Amino acid sequence: MKNAREARTLQQTGRGHPTLAGGGHGRWSFLRHYLEMVAAMLVGMLVLGGAVRGVLALAGLEYPTRYPELVALEMAVDMSVGMVVWMRYRGHGWAATLEMVAAMFAPLVVLLPLLWLGAIDGEALLVLEHVAMLPLMFLVMLRRRAEYGG
Repeated sequence: MKNAREARTLQQTGRGHPTLAGGGHGRWSFLRHYLEMVAAMLVGMLVLGGAVRGVLALAGLEYPTRYPELVALEMAVDMSVGMVVWMRYRGHGWAATLEMVAAMFAPLVVLLPLLWLGAIDGEALLVLEHVAMLPLMFLVMLRRRAEYGG
């Protein structure tokens, strides 16, 4: 190991490869990790979202599209579960993992009141929720740059 900082990073992430920029691949590692988390979100959304819809269909119930709040919350949960599974697999601690989960729900703090006030509709809620999550994830990753390989 090159230095004590690298040793701490390896210990934090639980991985046996350097994740610091000094290792020559920090930016790529950071970007790769970001893309992995986006992929994990998509998998969570597809797998869990499909499961929810399947269970509702088997029970003879309709998906509650008339309640965009529920749809937006379900999306955030589905994506968060996928991300939590992937982050824990990659060796991240609970603090970093829960910060990333917070980034999935944070847009709703702003967007749900806008929905309730009639400033946006349900479709816009879902689009804005997804669009806001990506830069928020990036900011959370920047906060723990060494852990995410940047």
